[in-house]
Amino acid sequence: MVDNRNKYMDLALRLSLKAKGLTSPNPLVGAVIVKVNKVISTGFHRRAGSDHAEIIALKKAGAKAQNATLYVTLEPCSSFGRTPPCTQAIIKSGIKKVVVGMVDPNPEHRGKGIKILNAHHIKTVCGVLENDIREINQPFIKYITGNIPYITIKLAQSLDGKIALKSGESKWITSAESRRAAHEIRSSFDAIMVGINTVLKDNPLLSPCKNIKDKKFYKIVLDTNLKIKQSMRIFSDAKRFPVIVAAAKNSIIKKSNVIRHLVKKGAIVLGVEARNGLLDIKDLLKKLTQLEIMNILVEGGGRVIGSLLDEGLVDYAMFFIAPTIIGGKDSVLSIQGKGVERILDAKKIGDIKIKRFGEDLFLEGRIKRY
Repeated sequence: MVDNRNKYMDLALRLSLKAKGLTSPNPLVGAVIVKVNKVISTGFHRRAGSDHAEIIALKKAGAKAQNATLYVTLEPCSSFGRTPPCTQAIIKSGIKKVVVGMVDPNPEHRGKGIKILNAHHIKTVCGVLENDIREINQPFIKYITGNIPYITIKLAQSLDGKIALKSGESKWITSAESRRAAHEIRSSFDAIMVGINTVLKDNPLLSPCKNIKDKKFYKIVLDTNLKIKQSMRIFSDAKRFPVIVAAAKNSIIKKSNVIRHLVKKGAIVLGVEARNGLLDIKDLLKKLTQLEIMNILVEGGGRVIGSLLDEGLVDYAMFFIAPTIIGGKDSVLSIQGKGVERILDAKKIGDIKIKRFGEDLFLEGRIKRY
């Protein structure tokens, strides 16, 4: 007998990717119902609060689900959340077998759905294409197990790692093709993060390029001393894309009038612990988790990215590299911070992917953990 488990699970995985960037704080999940080696229905989770992938597939299948096999990328949920438990619907449907790609990483739910299905004499198989499914759900896994967002850094730099001249001039180091690609990347994230110096210097809008529906997209500014001005472009669409201003707690106490005006412009002001004049990034990330921000794209500047790397908080890196050499000891580095004291401690990138955008090189990969 031909084993088609990988074939049907791959279809479920590809379906799940249709909602990439839209399901936070939930994972990407796809489902396929098969009967006598024929796909009778499919589904994928579109956004938090909407039907889960299994429910969509079961509704489409109707009575045909009786004695069929369900392929689902993530273990079916077994408790009430924003939606009822999927295990209940699976049991009622008459499904005879459930093939699971990956057990739910949530410590509160892990394995419970499978136990419930087994208790109702529904056969289960786990671990089909698990590595591939785990790969696409890395942000969810970190968020749900570590209570902290998944962090991706994105840099546009010269060949020698510079993002601006000594004078501050930086437009444009990379090509128009790279800039378009970099802008499009934003829509796959829940939030974009920059330091206040980037905002004051460039006055950017920082919005996603696509008209994102049914999800929140936040713009986060690290602004220890509340230097941001309410007239800046970042607030122009703050009702649609809320601006989070992270400031030191003592600055918030001293500048209540400034905060009042920022809130009127659509800002969410977060008081964060500070050390040596710098925000405690870990404290900030915990607060962002409470807002259900699961994955963050950090676009600069060098101090912010360096600080995140120093703290070991970066999970993924993207580099747009122009074939340009700027030179000069006083030109601005793309990554600052403390750095490492030994080459052995240098951050290394694995699972590298390389593309070209015009004349520029694009390199991306996961920060290796040891």
